[in-house]
Amino acid sequence: MSGLLDLINSPMGKQLISGVAKETGQPENKTADILSMAMPLLVGAMKKNASDPQGAAGLIGALNSKHNGSILDDLGGLFGGGVDSGLKQDGAGILGHVLGSKQPVVENALSKQTGVDSSAISEILKIAAPIIMGYLGRQASQGNVSDSSGLTSLLGSMLGGQPRQNQSLITSLIDSDGDGSVLDDVAGMVLGNSKSKKGGLGGLLGGIFGK
Repeated sequence: MSGLLDLINSPMGKQLISGVAKETGQPENKTADILSMAMPLLVGAMKKNASDPQGAAGLIGALNSKHNGSILDDLGGLFGGGVDSGLKQDGAGILGHVLGSKQPVVENALSKQTGVDSSAISEILKIAAPIIMGYLGRQASQGNVSDSSGLTSLLGSMLGGQPRQNQSLITSLIDSDGDGSVLDDVAGMVLGNSKSKKGGLGGLLGGIFGK
């Protein structure tokens, strides 16, 4: 199974970064930084959701229908004439499902880390989310994934091999006092550390995905 690192470094990943940067008017290097931090968070959140049979069934259903990977067949065409508003609406729906009410917290954290306005980050994530789902759908199809166990394994493999630079960026997303307790279980999934402290990203992830 190909991981997110493979995707970012592939010709498809470079096309994704270039297209999103052009669509949102942001520098490619900033766009790459945002995607390299945001994509593991979204996949980690999906992995958390997939650990529940009902959540896994919903995600598999979406992958088998709307998000089967066909979006990846013509990224050049997707970005060539400007991104369709329907894609952004789809992306907004995905983000709302994955991040819920904490989406603004994540966007503000990425803004603080990268210096890019949070509204621009919101646009970047709306465009990227359906493409990430399409990538996941294609991987699931190729691996004949059809249940919760297979899906969590696939998502785990996609998170593997996060480079040290990305780990540093992800870990520093949120201030260390943990007052915004938002993301915990997912930090361990992304960074491979099951004993993430409550502060930093660990504290951020807990409030969204953990109880």
